[in-house]
Order: sequence, then C-alpha cells, then structure tokens
Amino acid sequence: MPPQEGPPSSLVSSPSLGKEASLPKEKERQEAAKEQGKEGNSLLDKDWGTRLPPYIQSCLLSSLVFVLGLTMKGDWLLFLALGKRGLEDRGQEDRGQEDELKDWFQGRFEGYLTILVPSVLVGYILFFGIGGFLHFYYYVGKKDSPQDWKCQPNNWLSRKDELHEMVVGLFSLTLGSVLSAALATWVTNGGYTSLYFDWGRHGLLWSLLEFPLVFIPTDYITYWLHRIYHMPFLYKHFHKLHHTYKQPTAFSVTAIHPVEFLNIQLVYIAPMFLMNIHAGTYMFYLIYIYYHGIVDHSGINFKAYWFQPWQPDCIFHDNHHQYFHVNFGFNVELWDRLHGTLRQKDKIYREDIFWGKGKDIKEASPEERDADIGERMDENPLAYSDGRNKYL
Repeated sequence: MPPQEGPPSSLVSSPSLGKEASLPKEKERQEAAKEQGKEGNSLLDKDWGTRLPPYIQSCLLSSLVFVLGLTMKGDWLLFLALGKRGLEDRGQEDRGQEDELKDWFQGRFEGYLTILVPSVLVGYILFFGIGGFLHFYYYVGKKDSPQDWKCQPNNWLSRKDELHEMVVGLFSLTLGSVLSAALATWVTNGGYTSLYFDWGRHGLLWSLLEFPLVFIPTDYITYWLHRIYHMPFLYKHFHKLHHTYKQPTAFSVTAIHPVEFLNIQLVYIAPMFLMNIHAGTYMFYLIYIYYHGIVDHSGINFKAYWFQPWQPDCIFHDNHHQYFHVNFGFNVELWDRLHGTLRQKDKIYREDIFWGKGKDIKEASPEERDADIGERMDENPLAYSDGRNKYL
C-alpha cells in the first residue's frame, strides 16, 4: 500500500462551496468553531492533551510510592521472610479446594514471566521500529515536501503531542503485551481454545470461508463499538484522548484509553474461544487488522490495493481524526454507507456535532462555512484515489 506521490497541488476551494478563501491558521479555525456552539458545552471541556492522562500519572506515582515505602527502611527483607514462613506453614496444612484451584491456575499459566518479557520487548521494538521508520522516512526525511505524501500537509502535530501519543501508546502497548503473554501461556499449557492446528479438519469450503467469517462480524462489531465511544459522555471521558491527535501518526494507533483498548482487544480475542478457525488464519487476521491500524493512523496517503475493494484508503480514517464524528469504520467503508455516517460533501463536521450525521451546510453560519472550507483546503488531493479532493 505505497503512498501516491506527485507534484505539489494548490488547494483551492471550488465554486460549489462558495467564495475562495485564504488558508486560516489552525488555532483560528478552532476558535471559530468554539464560538459556534461550544459555549457552555461541558462535554468538550476536558483536554486530554494538556498533560499525561491521570491514569498514567496515578499508576507511575503509586508504583514509585510503593517501591519507596517497601525499601526505605529495609522492610522488604522482613516481607520476604514473612512470606517464606507463610508458605512453609501453609504447606503443612490441608490444601483443600483452594490449593487445587491454585495448582490448576499455576498449571495453565506456568512460565508466564518467561513469555511476558520477550512479549514486552518485541512489542517495544516493533512499536518504535516501525513507527520510527515511518516517522523518520516521511516526517523528517520528507518534511519539506508534505504535499507529496501527507494527508494534511498544512498541519502537523506539535512536538509535545508527538511525545504525548508515544507515552500513551506505550502504556496501552504494555497492557496489550501483558494480556497477549497471558493468552500465549494459556494456549502453551493446554488451556481451552477453539482454534485448531491441522489444515482441512473441517473441509475445504470451511477453510476458504474462515477469514471472511471472522473478519466481517468483528469489523462490524468494532464499527458499532467505535460509534458508541463517540456518544457524548463516553467520548469526553474515554475516546477524546485518542482525538487529541487531529493529525494522527503511526504512534497514534495505540494511544487510546486503556478501558477502550481492552474493549477492542476483547473483540479481537473472542474468535480464539468462540469459533473453529485454523490458527494460521487467525494469525493472518490479527496481522491484517494491526497492519491497517498502523497504516490508517500514519497520516500518509497510503492507498488500498486493487484486491481490497472493501478497504478504504488512509484518508478515510484521517478524515475521522480531522472531522471527529464521521467515518467510524475500521476496515470496511460499507458500514458507514449503510448507517449514514459516511462523510458527505454537503455537511460540515466538528467536535461538537455528534452522532455522525454532521450539519447541513445550508444551515451553517458564514463563519462556520469559512472554517469548514479552511479544513477542506487542508486536505491533500493526492490522498484520494483519483488525485482530486471530492469535497471541494
């Protein structure tokens, strides 16, 4: 899915949207949007980007205080001694059902730390390796020609927001590694899974249908899950963190609230317990959705391949970050078409216009229309399949 490069293109408003407008500054457009309907709207007054999210700060602070309290007077030695004595005394008692459960649990998760360490390290290496490559190749190496590759060539994340998304993304990545290590240990030690490992067990037809039967339902579920997180209350307290990054990069893909992160992961994990699917097909499914998660958040004008008619181009999700409550689908554009949440040329979209339907441009004030035209002019025509911005 290579980005389409071409000569710089002038971003000019078409007559169908009114008069030509000079390109406003990003902050000026944001202020204009705030003046039009955001006054008194407490749903949007939470700014996740001002500092690290509270849950990360609390986790780090609690861990540091715990370590300090444990070590500053040498009490950790006492704790070890008491723990050792407790285990010895308990070994002399009747084990009962509690110890049977403990043995079962230990049997299923034996070697967890052995798997966890490489899980975390590999995750970090790939996170910074792939994300770092895209960042340095495009955002550093081609910074002087953004009109050739960037979905929003006139706007960039600040250095502060770049660091912010890396830290938040790293936290979610660590959480995911902990969960993945637990699943890997469970499977390795013979825990239940509906996955099977010998090709053709359920016949050729089932083998051919496995991927679409796992991909289509889970993608449809994530469409609705994503859309639910755009409801006002959930958006403010959870999903708005991810929309701190109006110009997303590859590091944005895991920069989401841990509650939402776990919700999405549960959808992707469910098939390994609910569906008879070959382990190889399941692994390909995960690789596919994770690959496009990175690509679609990269901010680079990657295009879907000819053999992916269901897969939207990168600009589809970039529009979602730029216009907030629209284009909710992940890997299938059809869901938005069916439910009326696909971006429309005659609608304007802002962070304070919820429910994915936008606002009719005829009902917008002149200031709203000018701000919207400025947003549209910030889009790169080369990011669209025919090299033309269809919203101008």
